Amino acid sequence: MERNRYADLLRVGAIGTVVLGHWLLTNATYRDGQLSGQDALQYVAWGRWLTLLGQVMPVVFLVGGFANAASWTEHRGHGGDWVSWLHRRALRLLWPTTVYLAAAFLGVTAARVSGAGTSELARTGWYIALHLWFLPVYLLLIALTPVLLAAHHRWGLRLPLVMAIAAAAVDLAVLGPRLPVVGFANYLLVWGSMHQWGFAWHDGQLTIGRRPFVMAAAGALLLAGLLAWGPFPIDMVGTGSRAGNTTPPSIALLAFAATQCGLLLAAEPSGQRLLAAAKRQDRLARLNRSVMTVYLWHPVPVVIVTITLYPPGLVPQPAVGSWQWWALRPLWLAVLALLLAPLTLAVQRAQRPLRRLAADPGDGGRRSAVLLVCGLAVVLPALARLAIGGFAPAGRLAWGVLALYVGGFLLVLFSRRRPRRG
Repeated sequence: MERNRYADLLRVGAIGTVVLGHWLLTNATYRDGQLSGQDALQYVAWGRWLTLLGQVMPVVFLVGGFANAASWTEHRGHGGDWVSWLHRRALRLLWPTTVYLAAAFLGVTAARVSGAGTSELARTGWYIALHLWFLPVYLLLIALTPVLLAAHHRWGLRLPLVMAIAAAAVDLAVLGPRLPVVGFANYLLVWGSMHQWGFAWHDGQLTIGRRPFVMAAAGALLLAGLLAWGPFPIDMVGTGSRAGNTTPPSIALLAFAATQCGLLLAAEPSGQRLLAAAKRQDRLARLNRSVMTVYLWHPVPVVIVTITLYPPGLVPQPAVGSWQWWALRPLWLAVLALLLAPLTLAVQRAQRPLRRLAADPGDGGRRSAVLLVCGLAVVLPALARLAIGGFAPAGRLAWGVLALYVGGFLLVLFSRRRPRRG
């Protein structure tokens, strides 16, 4: 099966935009002997409009749905089962994640031993764990791909439409009677709808004729109505005073995603022509192999620069949003990029031997399925807990959460038995 390089281009572009957006909006500070940080969106009101360009996680889920549909279809075509497929797909994410978690916990432990303040430890531990929210949601969608893809083959685009209606109902329950816990359903309904669009992209249902333009127009009209007459803010990456768009994800975010993904799918023919040259495809392939490492490790350069350059006073600290602050942003981004590039190469080289473990075919069966499901059932909430509370909530290391994650990861890792030799 020929690889869709345009999907790779969207993935690389989306992750790059996420990294630049996080770096741009992070404002490190050092005052009265204490390191801290600020979210620039809280001080630059007009910057919330920029989130209409900077919120690209819908693209990641769209491409993820496309890739998972292609992978599962090919795997089933060769007679493979769900356990072997999920084991391989999950470990492709969990191995680099485990390496990152180990390094993060070692770093936070070293900071505590060296006498870092409680608030500094908690703030830093939260910052370097915040982006982990993506993993439990995406891993759950990977696990459900066979079922969701079968549902797609039966109901087509009607399924994400029903999911969108259900997401709107969840928003009503959250904003109206404020029912607890109900909002968590939208993590599956909203991001899952975008994942389903990836299925429809894969089999061509979403790119027939002018469907991408219809999708974009419908999403834009719904988004305009929700922003004009609804409670949702224009900010597509944070929270609002009455309702936010990401925690949990809202129907407004889904409408925005339909507009964004529709336009990008409409541009696919032009993108494919752009990638026709072999050299561009080679560069794109190299970048695509780095996206997970870049996504996981991109907060680390921010921490390195903050703890090394700010206490000695080597970095000016103008007011957030001032012209001086904006003038320094390009230099800030350049320094972080220069640090991330060699860090990414070093981490990838260190992780290379682990790929062999992730690729072990092993032996399936009911025991393997039980261990795999139990392992993911532990890993997913552990990652979610880290994303919410960080590595050191209230300044205390989250050893319990780490232990849960390690236990779940080992269950996933050893859920596949090596075939017996005759």
